[in-house]
Amino acid sequence: MDIHHLVKMANEIGGFFGSSPEHEVAVNSIAQHLKNFWEPRMRREIIEHAHREDCALTPLVREAVLRLDQTSRPS
Repeated sequence: MDIHHLVKMANEIGGFFGSSPEHEVAVNSIAQHLKNFWEPRMRREIIEHAHREDCALTPLVREAVLRLDQTSRPS
């Protein structure tokens, strides 16, 4: 899937959940949405992109994606 399309969709999701007055609620809601509704392949691509310094994700979405990455790695 095209990374630009994934970034656009993730940032739109972030725009929706970013309206929450609580930062942690917004980050957790974005991560949970990606976990529940995105295919594993899509999640892998957006996580890989979030690790790049020049990623085009908003700061809120990047935080959520990186949190999603941490929860998907075995301890």
